[in-house]
Amino acid sequence: MSRLKTTDRPHDTDRPYDIVLFGATGFVGTLTAHYLAAHAPAGLRWAVAGRDESRLERLRAELPGGEGVGVLRADVREPATLRSLAEHARVVATTVGPYVTYGEDLVAACAEAGTDYLDLTGEPEFVDLVYVRHDARARETGARLVHACGFDSVPHDLGAYFTVRQLPEGVPLTVDGFVTADASFSGGTLASVLGQFARGGRMLAAARDRARHEPRLLARRVTTPLGAPRYAGEIGAWALPLPTIDPQIVRRSARSLDRYGPDFRYRHYAAVRHLPVAAGAIAATGALAGAAQLPPVRHWLSSRLRPGDGPTPERRARSWFRVRFIGEGDGHRVYTEVTGGDPGYDETAKMFAEAALSLAFDDNPPVSGQVTTVTAMGDALTERLRGAGIGFRVVAER
Repeated sequence: MSRLKTTDRPHDTDRPYDIVLFGATGFVGTLTAHYLAAHAPAGLRWAVAGRDESRLERLRAELPGGEGVGVLRADVREPATLRSLAEHARVVATTVGPYVTYGEDLVAACAEAGTDYLDLTGEPEFVDLVYVRHDARARETGARLVHACGFDSVPHDLGAYFTVRQLPEGVPLTVDGFVTADASFSGGTLASVLGQFARGGRMLAAARDRARHEPRLLARRVTTPLGAPRYAGEIGAWALPLPTIDPQIVRRSARSLDRYGPDFRYRHYAAVRHLPVAAGAIAATGALAGAAQLPPVRHWLSSRLRPGDGPTPERRARSWFRVRFIGEGDGHRVYTEVTGGDPGYDETAKMFAEAALSLAFDDNPPVSGQVTTVTAMGDALTERLRGAGIGFRVVAER
């Protein structure tokens, strides 16, 4: 199990900053910056970064202890500034998306410099492209490339791992995750979702290319079938398959660790109590996916909620999430859950910041290349998030 070393000075002290937060003046970036300022351990060397120095200076002035926070200018349209950013940091955490449009040059810079990289992407195409193009170099330099470090996909990845650890070892295991939430979303999230719907063909091509490059799993099997809508009596709700990045992240964690057993299956659902609501959700998703194929309609929808806009503090204070997991193996069944407050913003900022601190300071497994939150820092990050108020608990066992 990883040991927390938050107050220890890490090895690479030759770089000016332990953590650089890129995209710090965006909606989630600002929340993350405030979280880091409020919870940073003594001696943390960190900076905010982005393309507008005046906005960064204003943000720094708002932060508690902001006089000790650095300001770095970097622009996704200027690769040289991204290389400089990577060379100045031990960990770079970026909120700048859509990542498939704006993210790759920064990943490349971090992989080349041996700098740990985190993002908030929920874009499978981007993750697959990064694996094919940059995993090998990151392995050579020791960089850890960790995607989906917010609500996509920390509760699901760590929650499935937490559930597996309650089950017998060395036997086939199954885990089902059921997501319930009451929350709102920002313009950046809407733009990302619409972009993914519009890029279905390219997303499939990237997945196939990854499959050609990825080593085959020997003597073990890991599957994440989409499944079909069903009434799940075990939770008393309708279960709607969620075609998000989350099960893909869980699958990659399971491929990397023998603890998931010789034959592991994970299914991922939205839990909806009432049938009319479930039917409406399916229809709305289909309509949004269809609209995203038409550029004028997609642009009009994006304009309704612009990137940088998001829910008010009052709305976020009322928001919450719960992910229930049901795991089975060798006749044993366990019910677990991961719970928290506003999933898309307040808790995402918390997860993102704690993941960056974990990479910077915790005694994590010696991995490199493209890795998941579980394989990079599973035990340490789970412990951090519990300490920060996100619940991981066993509800019942049979």
